[in-house]
Amino acid sequence: MQRPFSQAAENNKGPIAEVLARYLDHGDLLEIGSGTGQHAIWMAPRFPAVRWYPSEQPENMTGLNRWLEAHPSPSLQAATMLRVQGRWPGHRFRHIYTANTFHILSRPLVERCVQHLCEHLTPQARAYIYGPFNYQGHYTSDGNRRFDLHLKSQSLSMGIRDQEWVVALFARHGRVLLADHAMPANNRLLVFH
Repeated sequence: MQRPFSQAAENNKGPIAEVLARYLDHGDLLEIGSGTGQHAIWMAPRFPAVRWYPSEQPENMTGLNRWLEAHPSPSLQAATMLRVQGRWPGHRFRHIYTANTFHILSRPLVERCVQHLCEHLTPQARAYIYGPFNYQGHYTSDGNRRFDLHLKSQSLSMGIRDQEWVVALFARHGRVLLADHAMPANNRLLVFH
């Protein structure tokens, strides 16, 4: 059967890996919302000292597993079923990474995700959140404005989140913004520790 494919994941994997290379040293990494698995199968071999744990909702596991089976890597672990509002893996991680999920999740689910994420980080760990963000309630580009309208036409619970709101969510759980990296296509990579 054919594997699902995301052109956006293909386009952004290189720039994201360049930034992650500044931070990923060793240990376990949980990827929340691995989607097609294109990031996992491409990045895991580039960070051999990091055990990469992909995760996805049950209904998306088949497509993710097709990619993982086609591209095995010693540091790439079996995919975990994970619903943001459900049970999370039993151990803590040195790194947690997610790409293009916060604008898909509803605001309450983003809050829940950040809570769980912070509970599953080791004390000196980092979290990496990639995607589009607004600043002080303003879009960073006309493209992001159009994208936000498109998201809200699918569901009013979706939408580009304010960076300041996300930073405040992490602060509630004792985590602070370490870096805010500008990325191609009007995206950002937020790093928390």
